[in-house]
Amino acid sequence: MTIALVKLIEKLDDAGEPVTAIVHDSVFPWVLDVAKKFGLLKVVFFTQTCAVNSIYYHVNRGLLPLPLSKSDDVSIPGLLQASDTPSFIHDMESTAPVKDPKTWIPFPNCLLFIFSLHYFVFEMENKSSCKSHPHVLVLPYPAQGHINPMLQFAKRLVSKGIKATLVTTIYLSKSILVDPECSIAVETISNGFDDMENRHPKSPEEFLVSFRTVGSQTLLMLMKKLEDIGQPVTVLVYDALFPWALDVAKQFGVLKVVFFTQTCAVNNIYYHVNKGLLRLPISGSDHVSIPGLPLLRASETPSFVYESESTPPAVHDFIMNQFSNVDEADWLLFNTFYKLEEKVVDWMAKIWKLGTVGPTLPSMYLDKRLEDDRDYGINLYKPNTSASMTWLNEKPSGSVVYASYGSVTDIRPEQIQELAWGLKASKCHFLWVVRDSEEKKLPNKFKEETSDQGLVVSWCSQLEVLAHKSIGCFVTHCGLNSVFEALSLGVAMVAVPYWADQPTNAKYVEDVCGTGIRALPDEKGIVRRQAVEECIKEVMGGEKGKKIKENAKKWKILAREAIDEGGSSDKDINEFVAKLLQ
Repeated sequence: MTIALVKLIEKLDDAGEPVTAIVHDSVFPWVLDVAKKFGLLKVVFFTQTCAVNSIYYHVNRGLLPLPLSKSDDVSIPGLLQASDTPSFIHDMESTAPVKDPKTWIPFPNCLLFIFSLHYFVFEMENKSSCKSHPHVLVLPYPAQGHINPMLQFAKRLVSKGIKATLVTTIYLSKSILVDPECSIAVETISNGFDDMENRHPKSPEEFLVSFRTVGSQTLLMLMKKLEDIGQPVTVLVYDALFPWALDVAKQFGVLKVVFFTQTCAVNNIYYHVNKGLLRLPISGSDHVSIPGLPLLRASETPSFVYESESTPPAVHDFIMNQFSNVDEADWLLFNTFYKLEEKVVDWMAKIWKLGTVGPTLPSMYLDKRLEDDRDYGINLYKPNTSASMTWLNEKPSGSVVYASYGSVTDIRPEQIQELAWGLKASKCHFLWVVRDSEEKKLPNKFKEETSDQGLVVSWCSQLEVLAHKSIGCFVTHCGLNSVFEALSLGVAMVAVPYWADQPTNAKYVEDVCGTGIRALPDEKGIVRRQAVEECIKEVMGGEKGKKIKENAKKWKILAREAIDEGGSSDKDINEFVAKLLQ
């Protein structure tokens, strides 16, 4: 029967009448496997009442112990005595194989067949019934730039009545700071390095292989645990860097949703590399033409593309393999908004079911529809908020240069020092975030010598800083979250990109949005102090800076409109939620 059904579906497909769903009798559980093989909608049809099937369910779950005597009362709604139950239940001793060929079932014992069948169909029914109460499991790569956008997306889902749980690693859970008022539950999985203080991966390849193998196993265990405690997962939203998560989702039959924490532009470049449509290596004199994108110089592509030969093979494959099984996903979500990337979004939407859900900032900095959403809620570093805000409050409006290279980037000492002298030479007040691990790279006695001009802190609440009236421009590495924060708050930028997607983001800041200037590096790849100084002065007080600040105000409005009620991102989120509630 299985082979015959497979051949029939293939025949219909060849005839131009492809099957999109199989509605099968509950006595044919094997049909589900055929439907899975073709990726079809799987629908089981019960020809008996809910009452009858509820009795079978109670027996299967041990809630109605057997055997029964005919005088027993049965505590199932609508049934008072054992004799009210199906004969397979109250007369099980005489249950025997059915003799009539017209009703023959090819199993030696009907009772065994019915119970095994209903174990299967009720597992299906349980999963189906959860659609009215969806539970979304959100799995970001364990870095601040990935956690923030996926966490904010989860908050949007919660505001619309969807349960959401964020997953992080056991190692990271020991150090992250979680806001006790955060509306998102947090669970953990292992990447194989739960105690990295004592056991480090020997190479990027070892870390990534371990994350894939151990992560898959422990994610599977987590989803089983949630199912056992009555909180079954119905949707897995996973970081695009974890294509292996799709296979876990398939095992549970849940909706598979891949979340890209970088722009459509950047991911379209990776897609073209992955498919061999953009051949590597590319030289510095090359121009890169990708559908939906402006013409790019080689140096304006992500560093994993432009500097592919110097990227460790394991890291290169890790980035490019985001598209290895993306065609099997049910939905692709991007941390961007339509007005920023109209052409590339339209191009990619022809290939996949796609939604833009950004900017992914706390609501009180955007549409203000989530009144309790004032912070990301999960931080890898403790901000020195009081010192930063006190210092800013003493400065005139628009007079301060804010500088930060994000939470991950490991900057060369020479670049740190050039940036330091450029900030000093600008003669502007500056607030500079230098992580504790980077502070040793500062010029000797720099903090003391510039104490009247600037303040150096190890971390701060970037949103609060960028929203402060004293900020005049943002010297940024152009990590996407930082770019979106600046766009959404109307802050002009000096772009000093370093690696990964940052060069492409900087291209958009300068040439697409017109909200900043890129400080260009020299032949050694170092942005010199003169370039930093000149760019800051131009943005803070030059003629070009005036136009940049006008554009910043325009993009502030566009970014907020996207996520506000009726905006492009709001519509895509609502469509996604409607799918979950079907």
